This record gives sequence, C-alpha cells and structure tokens, in this order.
Amino acid sequence: MKPKITVLTLGVDDLERALHFYRDGLGFPTEGIIGTEFEHGAVAFFELEGGLRLAIWERKSLAHEAKVELKPPSSSELTIGHNVGSREEVDRIMEQAEKAGAVITDPAHDAFWGGYSGHFMDLDGHLWEVVWNPAWE
Repeated sequence: MKPKITVLTLGVDDLERALHFYRDGLGFPTEGIIGTEFEHGAVAFFELEGGLRLAIWERKSLAHEAKVELKPPSSSELTIGHNVGSREEVDRIMEQAEKAGAVITDPAHDAFWGGYSGHFMDLDGHLWEVVWNPAWE
C-alpha cells in the first residue's frame, strides 16, 4: 500500500446541515449532494488542494456500507489538521469557523512547541486544528 490518502469521509448526522457548514460557512468548493437516487448513497464531496477530497456522508449510511455498528461519535478519536502560513491566518480561520457555527474548543494560542494553533469542532463534533508551524514553511 502506498502512503497516500485520496478521500477523508466524515460521518454526519444531517447531510444538508453539514453541507451548509462546509460549503457556505467554510467556503469549501463542492457540486453539492449527489447519489440521492440510491439508498444510503447521498454524499457530498469537496475538492481540497493536492488532489485530496473531503466527503460527508450520513453516519447511518457509512455504518451500513462498512458493515459496522453505528456508535455514538467521539471527538477525541481524530483531529483534522489545517496548516496555514501565519498566526493571523489561524485567527481568521478560527473566526470564520465560529461564525459558521463551529464550537471553539481551544482558542488560538502560542503552542508549547513554538507554533500557534487552535481547535474547533464542526457541527457533528469532528475536531479540527488550525495551526501555523514555523518549521513547515
């Protein structure tokens, strides 16, 4: 297996609400919800930089497809990192996420390792870290 990820799929409780958050709130480009003609098929994809795609899919459909038990979500299982070019950009994105309805769990601050970061949870509890790392110019 090559060390390459092409799609990150987030299970969501309300597909329309999640679409609004990512498309309208955070400005992620998408063609909207597709696959509604199929049972368990409705999904939305967002084109990210570097060829990566973010997908949102209802949790119950994801569990059905993967044949796993639908369990309560946990925000402590995964963090999606969004690295940016400056401290100011961290602040702007955190503000944008909050305006879109995200919960700021960790306001932007100087990190112990020399960078600057903050965390927010999207509407379904997925944890995002917005970070400026001076070592990753």
